[in-house]
Amino acid sequence: MAAALKRVRSDWSATVLVCGKCSKKLDGGFGRKGRSPLAKVLRGILGLKKGRKAAIGIVETRCLGVCPRGGVVLVDGRTPGEWLVVPRDADVAELAARLERGVPAGATARS
Repeated sequence: MAAALKRVRSDWSATVLVCGKCSKKLDGGFGRKGRSPLAKVLRGILGLKKGRKAAIGIVETRCLGVCPRGGVVLVDGRTPGEWLVVPRDADVAELAARLERGVPAGATARS
């Protein structure tokens, strides 16, 4: 007999995957001094903690296989068909605000 699946509650309203390998290649590359990983900076701006009790789940993954130069790959779970390359000099505060407002990170304004 197969074991029953167990459910675990989470407070996440969205899931964001950030490539850990890209972050390592940039030696962090974000934050005030340019030394912090993108996932950590996003969590800090949004006031999030790690784990399932955070409002938005920001998870640093292993390599996502895109490997851009000078950027970090980010996947917003609300738009899994559109992956983003976040350059080292990107406005991370604007990216964080979009994630918090529920606007998919890759969405563009349409007229």
